[in-house]
Amino acid sequence: MIKILWLLLSLSLIILVFLRAPQNSGLASFATKTDILGSPSSAEKFLNNLTGILIVGYLIIAIQLNFLNLTNL
Repeated sequence: MIKILWLLLSLSLIILVFLRAPQNSGLASFATKTDILGSPSSAEKFLNNLTGILIVGYLIIAIQLNFLNLTNL
């Protein structure tokens, strides 16, 4: 069960990386003109917070899985 959660966290982090608009060019001009996730600054803040929470959760589960593998040796 914990491995499935770890896999879902890693996949959602990969998706979040693709959702992030580049800061200097590319989709940045598109991101400032659309209201897909609300205003650009609030969407940026939300994605930053979500990414941070998912990274912390990913690391906690990775550490737990590492300790489980060490105890099975």
